[in-house]
Amino acid sequence: MNWAQAKSNWPHAAHSRFVDTRAHHWHVQQAGDGPGILLLHGAGGATHSWRGMFGPLSAQAQVFAVDLPGHGFTRRKAQSRTRLPDMAEDVQALLDQERFAPHLIIGHSAGAAIALQMALNGTSAQHILALNPALMPFQGLAGMLFPPLAKLLALNPFSAPFFARTAASDKAVRNLIDSTGSVLDAEGMALYRALIGDARHVDGALRMMARWNLNPLLDALPRITTPVTLAVGLNDKTVPPKTTRKQVPRLPSATLIEVPDLGHLMHEEQPLRFTAMALDLLP
Repeated sequence: MNWAQAKSNWPHAAHSRFVDTRAHHWHVQQAGDGPGILLLHGAGGATHSWRGMFGPLSAQAQVFAVDLPGHGFTRRKAQSRTRLPDMAEDVQALLDQERFAPHLIIGHSAGAAIALQMALNGTSAQHILALNPALMPFQGLAGMLFPPLAKLLALNPFSAPFFARTAASDKAVRNLIDSTGSVLDAEGMALYRALIGDARHVDGALRMMARWNLNPLLDALPRITTPVTLAVGLNDKTVPPKTTRKQVPRLPSATLIEVPDLGHLMHEEQPLRFTAMALDLLP
């Protein structure tokens, strides 16, 4: 996405800046003082996902939000570093360079998987809040079809522009958001329309999906001793709640919170609810 064109409509743009590391050119948003909170969005998202939480959180903590590699306004330098371990290492390298040591990591969907991988690697965070965490690989026909399909799309230079042109209509975006089980306001819909209509962002999401392999992380869950609060929306149509319930007993220090009526993007539906949940986890 083009920052010069988009910044006038991007949430919390006044707190945006760009940081170069060896692997990527990052878009980050940082504000507030106090205990550190790192925000990690899910696949296909960007910092806009935290628009309703960023302000209230930064009133009581120091908040650091990032666009993941290839997403939003973050540009990949190392094109191949889209696997889960790579992303976790690269986010940590960014934090180390910026001297930001979060007390709490809030991860949504695939962002929650990155947070858990960071915990496995030894992050300094004292707690993880995982919102509708993506903790189950595709199964059955989906498992055979989607990763290879994503790989083919990611390797085809024409696929991302074609997808962006055809999927960014009002109807297509509405259908996509409806499929998550969430209901968003007009601002949220417009922001997702802008993201889905950007070929570079779509390419980043496709390349991430093409190399995403959760199995090593799932095998290692019993070794993660960091306390983890897992919050699931019972109307999540993207990551079925039962997949999270299945993994909870395998985490040594886990708490499960089930939220009725909300979908996969529940923190965008009721941001103040999850802001309060996060603040309760701070010292």
